[in-house]
Amino acid sequence: MNNKTSRRDFIAKSSLMAAGASLGAGVFPASGNVLGANEKIRVGFIGIGNRGSQLMTQGFMNYPNDCEVAALCDIYEPYMTRNYSEVHPRYIADMRGQIPRMGEQFPRKPTLYKDWRKLLEDKTIDAVCIATPDHWHALQTIAAIQAGKDVYCEKPLTITIFEGRKMVEAQAASKQIVAVGLNRRGNVIYQKMAKEIPAGKIGKVTFARSVRFNGMFPDGVGKMNPETPPANFDWDAWLGPRAYRPYQYNIAPYKFRWFSDYSSQMGNWGVHYMDATRWMMGEKAPVAITTHGNKNTLTHDGDIPDTMQVTFEFASGAIIAFSITETSSSPMMQRGEIELRGTKGTLYVNESLFQIVPNRPGQFQTWTNPMVEAEEMSRKDKMLEDGSSGDGTNVMIKNFLDCVKSRQTPFCPLEEGHRSTSFAHLANIALVTKERLQWDPEKERFTNSAKANELLHYDYRSQWKMFGL
Repeated sequence: MNNKTSRRDFIAKSSLMAAGASLGAGVFPASGNVLGANEKIRVGFIGIGNRGSQLMTQGFMNYPNDCEVAALCDIYEPYMTRNYSEVHPRYIADMRGQIPRMGEQFPRKPTLYKDWRKLLEDKTIDAVCIATPDHWHALQTIAAIQAGKDVYCEKPLTITIFEGRKMVEAQAASKQIVAVGLNRRGNVIYQKMAKEIPAGKIGKVTFARSVRFNGMFPDGVGKMNPETPPANFDWDAWLGPRAYRPYQYNIAPYKFRWFSDYSSQMGNWGVHYMDATRWMMGEKAPVAITTHGNKNTLTHDGDIPDTMQVTFEFASGAIIAFSITETSSSPMMQRGEIELRGTKGTLYVNESLFQIVPNRPGQFQTWTNPMVEAEEMSRKDKMLEDGSSGDGTNVMIKNFLDCVKSRQTPFCPLEEGHRSTSFAHLANIALVTKERLQWDPEKERFTNSAKANELLHYDYRSQWKMFGL
């Protein structure tokens, strides 16, 4: 990492820096810092509400020898100042579990920023952790790359497929490290299965499934009228590139997950399962997608389906099925969170355990000995050879910090995060079009639906038309 930039690099990056003049921020300066193996990485946090606070306090702050919290940025002032007493009482009463307690003790007081662009201008910041709502990730990640910062971006990586490819292109034109917070990549049980399943442990995998269930019947996130946001909540900044709409209490700061302009449960939870499943199966992207679903049971303002079934088909012939049921909360599988069915046996797996059940001979088959041995193991079985706790998020953050110093590829690089996040967008687009969509994974275009291709991106508000997005 040096401060010299070749003409070719400059030209490649110039198209990504077009926002500077229109935003009054100029060209974001690179930090120029060259870190030694024993130096602390100065990390800025953009978005420190529910998940951002978890990543900071339960992740990065666990490694005081590797990094320090150098800067904080949020559009809700109590989150930025870490003052729980100034959080609106209504938020605490209704979302106590999603409101961070704050009050952390920092060895050195972090610099506070209301505008994330100003944080990126800070040359003393080496890396940023981005945990804003989904519709912000692409703009902030590309800007951070342009500013010479390494990036840890929380999942889901994007709100559109187009954004993901632009993020990959931005990184390719830089020397920055970008890691995506798909935490099962850091879990030792999933790491073990991702090696053994493609090697044939349960035979050829032909089918996989997983389920997201959540008993939100009957009221979901409720029905609300537009109102005035709290004085210390910058609603226009929260909306960012999305079209303006009046503030609504059941959208922000946390419940945006149920509104398609800002997220979806396919993106929120489905991306985790799709990433782990395709990783274990050795698949990159589907070639066909079919989705069924509706929102006709929960009586709330959210517009995403409360019942959904998506099928992904691959060129190999394998199928992945994913279900969402937000009207009931009973588990649907024998064990684990993901089921993989192979020609020799079936795998049930989650972050705490795996179980392999041998196949039995079916019709007209005469074999008697099982093709695979029954096997079961959990974190409690002391199977963690690296001595880690098995907490995937902590492992991912430590891996990111190590990669910032070593310049090696992180466990979940940007391309992998983009491919896994694309599953969510493909499923949601298929639900809108009500078509069996055919997908070209290389061109990242639908081959049989012009309507679907129109949904690969959306028009940003004028002040955020930047970075070629």
